[in-house]
Amino acid sequence: MGWHGRLDLRYRRDGDRCIAHDRHEGPLRVLAALHPEGGAVCHHVLVHPPGGIVGGDTLDIDIELGPGAHALLTTPGATRYYRAERAAEQHVLARAADGARLEWLPLETIVHAGAQGENAMRFELADGAEMIGLDVLALGLPGADQPFEGRPGRYLQRIELPGIWLERGTIDAADLRLLDSPLGWAGYRVLATAWFGAGSALGTARRERLRDAARGVADAHPLTATASATSPDARVIVLRALAPRVEPAMALLHAVWAAWRDAAWSLPACAPRVWRT
Repeated sequence: MGWHGRLDLRYRRDGDRCIAHDRHEGPLRVLAALHPEGGAVCHHVLVHPPGGIVGGDTLDIDIELGPGAHALLTTPGATRYYRAERAAEQHVLARAADGARLEWLPLETIVHAGAQGENAMRFELADGAEMIGLDVLALGLPGADQPFEGRPGRYLQRIELPGIWLERGTIDAADLRLLDSPLGWAGYRVLATAWFGAGSALGTARRERLRDAARGVADAHPLTATASATSPDARVIVLRALAPRVEPAMALLHAVWAAWRDAAWSLPACAPRVWRT
């Protein structure tokens, strides 16, 4: 029998403060609301006490931000999909009202050899709502001689901003053409994605400023040869990078997050405390 964890998060603006309410079922929790940069931004750390997702497990995270609310969500460590015969699933659904800001900043996801995993994320942004999202996906533990390929394993990932951008891919451990081809993962086993999304079209100047900010960070980073930023829609900017290890990929995304925060919202980077431990 798998475990089912559910976490409902609700954020609302009350004057100059963002007020948070949460309810959980099963092994999925949230730490106390933190306001390290003042009351207007609520930081939450999402915790999955078992430490990994195995066959039959399902985690559901439902997020709702009211008008003008601003929430930053992260995790204290990697999300791990372990070897299993059945699929393990995580579903994230976020809805942001007009004027709301969401920062979805989990640490890396590690898919172990033999895992059967699915991670589906859907972010519904009303007109005037904006978000920054990060995702670092690592296949196997090649440094520990535990590669993703070599035994049956499969991972399905979906990132969706409805009507704006859809990223959907299936990674099969047996698909070496995808994993090793220069048109695929090119032999790397870490894929990093960052996106800035808006519920309404970004003005031309602002859109170019955000795209150029991401490109500027990537051009100055050691991963510059495998990183690129583009804007497939007037409401989203996407940066992708391939990396040999998690650490440089995460460093790149955190730098892009800081640049976007400044360029879009005139906010300095306020890294969650768990990133520094």
